[in-house]
Amino acid sequence: MEVATPVGIVVALVMIAVAFVMEGGSPMVAFSNPSAIIIIVGGTVGVGMASNKMSDIGPGFKATMKMMLPGKKLDGAAAVGELMEYADTARRDGLLALEEKAKAVEDAFMKRGLELVIDGTDSDEVAEVLEADIAAMKERHKVAAKFHMDCGAYAPAIGIVGCVLGLTLALGKMDDPAEMGHAIASAFIATLWGIGIANVFFMPIANKMKRVSAAEAQHRQMIVEGILAIQAGVSPRAVGEKLKSHLSPKVREGVGEKKAA
Repeated sequence: MEVATPVGIVVALVMIAVAFVMEGGSPMVAFSNPSAIIIIVGGTVGVGMASNKMSDIGPGFKATMKMMLPGKKLDGAAAVGELMEYADTARRDGLLALEEKAKAVEDAFMKRGLELVIDGTDSDEVAEVLEADIAAMKERHKVAAKFHMDCGAYAPAIGIVGCVLGLTLALGKMDDPAEMGHAIASAFIATLWGIGIANVFFMPIANKMKRVSAAEAQHRQMIVEGILAIQAGVSPRAVGEKLKSHLSPKVREGVGEKKAA
């Protein structure tokens, strides 16, 4: 699981709560106004849905859960080692020798590319098909991130709506200053919630989705280059050196180890 997002959100919430306590407040005040929570969370999700297609909502939540929950991690060193192995087989025994190996490939994208090469597809067409696959993936990820970006943009405004609504109700209690003061404080909780969920949840999630999408696109682009090099008969060592440029210096050191394993 990529822990940076959940850990970052928890750290932000804890720091805000600590600062609130240091100023003499109680964090429970922010959670003791269910009406504000309903207005902000419900209103934000509602307008977020209104600005997207209904068919985009499900994939958006699914992408969020996929990013937050444990899943398969992109392993660039392992992918390079695997492609070097296929390059060695193809150069020694020919491309058709990869047919049996391709059946055991776990990465669906890599498997598709190898199958195209094995079938004798022209290199330009192989590149076109795989590039189209990457473009489609990026578009799907963009749609999922857009929902959270929209919610992050709308949440502060919905918070102001909740605040104005609370202040309107507070003005009806002018005959009771103590009750009016409590109502005004509660009204501003709506603004706090609006700004809070926008900048602590929705916007970080959207930006994380963009980062994960970019990393996966780069990983797939590396695979495309490797498959085309295999098809062209490039030596395993040359394939490895070419693909290492996509990896960080620290990850490059493990390429040989992954291949040996």
